[in-house]
Amino acid sequence: MQTLLFIKSKKEWVLFLSALFIIFIINLLWQFNQYKNLITNEIYTTNVKIINIYHKNSFDVLKLSNNNILFFTSSTKDKFSKNDYINITILTKDINFLSYLKGFYVKSFNSYKIDSPNNFFIKIKDYINSQHINNDISSIFKAIFLAIPLDKDLQNTISTFGIAHLIAISGFHLGVLSFMLYFIFNIFYTPIHKKYLPFRNKKYDLLISISFILFGYLLFLSNQPSLLRAFIMYIFAILTIRSNIKILSFSTLLICILIIISLFPKLIFSLSLWFSLSGVFFIFLFLKYFKHLNKFILFIFLNIFLYLAINPISHYFFDTTSILQLISPLLTIAFSFFYPIELLLHIFNIGDLLDGYILMLLNIKTTTLHINTNIYFLLIYISLSFYSIKSKNAFILLNLMLILFNIYLYKSFISV
Repeated sequence: MQTLLFIKSKKEWVLFLSALFIIFIINLLWQFNQYKNLITNEIYTTNVKIINIYHKNSFDVLKLSNNNILFFTSSTKDKFSKNDYINITILTKDINFLSYLKGFYVKSFNSYKIDSPNNFFIKIKDYINSQHINNDISSIFKAIFLAIPLDKDLQNTISTFGIAHLIAISGFHLGVLSFMLYFIFNIFYTPIHKKYLPFRNKKYDLLISISFILFGYLLFLSNQPSLLRAFIMYIFAILTIRSNIKILSFSTLLICILIIISLFPKLIFSLSLWFSLSGVFFIFLFLKYFKHLNKFILFIFLNIFLYLAINPISHYFFDTTSILQLISPLLTIAFSFFYPIELLLHIFNIGDLLDGYILMLLNIKTTTLHINTNIYFLLIYISLSFYSIKSKNAFILLNLMLILFNIYLYKSFISV
């Protein structure tokens, strides 16, 4: 059966985009109403969760969220810890609507710790902590499973290996988790399906069941942007596959992006979301030209291509460069097996089983350089990436650019 397109004509595109634009405006107006409520009084008191702490010389900068707003403020050094819940009073007079959407910095006072409303989250965090002696390893697994940001020093160590995308929860984790759940659910559902429900589509039933687990996980992690993107694409994929609509297409990806932005306007300013989407884009681009390859070879070279293709973009924002980053594709492949194994080990309270190997990896010392992508090179690179959707010659030129860029990165490192 021939696959269909979700939107087949210009008229349908106009109607679809018009509907999304209306949804976007409604959500933007709702955000504006929330903003007006915030600034009605110059002094605003709320309960918030500490998402992250950035340590400065004489004070800390806290990243705070109460699900409706995300903001930053200064605090007495070492007064609070990540994931603490606090009551805080802020001054709202200098907040404008754009900064409200992006995440704003405000002056604050009278902040104090309160009891966590999410005791289950605390119990899971403590459960992970109890399985590890080394704090860094414990922090890594709390980042992988609970989306708790790493401290700056540990984040820099992870960056030297080029595997920050493995630590920060994203669609990659959702994909591995969904495959794992599919395997487990299939074992139990198959005999039930054969005996009582042979008339139903077994794969569809399994995917729908998994979606409820993933949705609960998404809510548990307070709608992490990259995970939210992945979940929406997962649901969209189920619906399109069910309707025999082509899922691996750039128009489908564009539709998902537009749906996400229309429903959640604040995510326009989420860097993690755009990195996540760029990863999906380059996966689609690679499959467009190399999907005929053997599946094993495809899996290997996809990871290599993805790492090389993202490098010019990631180095515009993050300049850490290390020769160890060259093994990032291998570590990414290994993580596909490492993640479900560690998840099971932690469930059975033996999460420290592989800690020695992780510690050996973390203790590898290397020199790092700080190299940024030139903005003009980046603009040409991004433009060429989009043009590669239609032109094979552009794709060839794109590959030449990414190869030259990566040679530049690591040649500069080796020559030091």
